[in-house]
Amino acid sequence: MERRSFITKAAAGAGAGLIAAPALAQAQPTINWRLASSFPKSLDTIFGASDIFTKRISQLTGGKFNIRSFAAGEIVPGLQVMDAVQAGTVECGHSASYYYFGKDATFSFDCAVPFGLTSRQHTAWYDQGGGRELTRAFFKDYNIINFLGGNSGTQMGGWFRKEIKSVADLKGTKMRVAGFAGRVLERLGVVPQQLAGGDIYPALEKGTIDAAEWVGPYDDEKLGFFKVAPFYYAPGWWEASASFSFYVNLKEWEKLPKEYQAAVEVATYEAHVGMQAEYDVKNPTALARLLKNGVKLRTYPKDVMDACYKTATQVMEEEAAKNAKFKKIYDPWKRFRQDQNQWASVAEATMQNYLISAGRTAK
Repeated sequence: MERRSFITKAAAGAGAGLIAAPALAQAQPTINWRLASSFPKSLDTIFGASDIFTKRISQLTGGKFNIRSFAAGEIVPGLQVMDAVQAGTVECGHSASYYYFGKDATFSFDCAVPFGLTSRQHTAWYDQGGGRELTRAFFKDYNIINFLGGNSGTQMGGWFRKEIKSVADLKGTKMRVAGFAGRVLERLGVVPQQLAGGDIYPALEKGTIDAAEWVGPYDDEKLGFFKVAPFYYAPGWWEASASFSFYVNLKEWEKLPKEYQAAVEVATYEAHVGMQAEYDVKNPTALARLLKNGVKLRTYPKDVMDACYKTATQVMEEEAAKNAKFKKIYDPWKRFRQDQNQWASVAEATMQNYLISAGRTAK
């Protein structure tokens, strides 16, 4: 009888344990958010990061935390995503922080600045080099907490209707380019224009602009620039990489259960890594198709690169002298860039340059 009683109690205890897990899940709240993207769905690699993020959030929380993505213009225009998250119009967003350069040039460090960090270097700076702490302190003033949200890698230097052989050829060129790059190129005689992605092709076709930069082969091919501007330049020195970001309204973030916050951290990182990998796979084949279509691939002449580097440095130093928030990030960021480039020159760049040279010789 005692043995039978013990077994009955043990079974009851085991049953209670089996019930505990679902009961714990049921205790978590059901939360539904909206995400506003700065990008159209046609840019599937960039917009796709939002899909990766939202799907993983739902999976990690057993379908209790759901976020619906909206493309640019469906809730707010693409360049107003940060404002929408700040105001609480939406709980979160996906954008490129340099879009808000006009509010404060400091936003650019969360995305790209001229002659900045490569994709790997930017991730290292944000994740391990102090960038997370520095940028989050800045975003806190806008009621936002920011997360890594993808990276394009080093971008291309733009499409031109004419060949650029010297700095003199830049003078008078009307180019779709904005932010820091626009400020730098303006000092070299370029007339910067800010246009949305869908407006670039007709402007090039009509001759309203002479040149335009966008992203890289995979995205540029979709927009058809090669049909009206045959010269395709590299590198996009203003975007050694372009890091996209997820924004979360800070007040909404603080309301989330710790488990949901952890899910956000995991999902944003997965989306971040996935975008770069996808671009690395898709860009080579897209470039090959463009070259078959008669695109004339060029690299900027050294005197152009040197002039741009010198001018970019002047512009950044001037901004640091007048903008305390910018300087607070710029000074440690600049030291990090120097250390990273010195290290890269020792092994990785040496290996990469050799492999490129060996591949050409083998042909």
